[in-house]
Amino acid sequence: MKFLLTFLAVIFLIGCTTAGPYVTNISSDGNNGLNIEKCKVELNAFLGVVNTGDCSSSNIKLSHQ
Repeated sequence: MKFLLTFLAVIFLIGCTTAGPYVTNISSDGNNGLNIEKCKVELNAFLGVVNTGDCSSSNIKLSHQ
């Protein structure tokens, strides 16, 4: 019985998962390029809350060929 209760407690503590990074925003930089923003998404299944954080952004230049 003690093992079962410990196992269930561990299952509930593992409820936090991290997925990502996901692209959250794409916009024009006004100079023939794109600004891309990516953020990590975390789901806390125990509380039913989704949080974003650890964001980064990058710039991609587009060219004509």
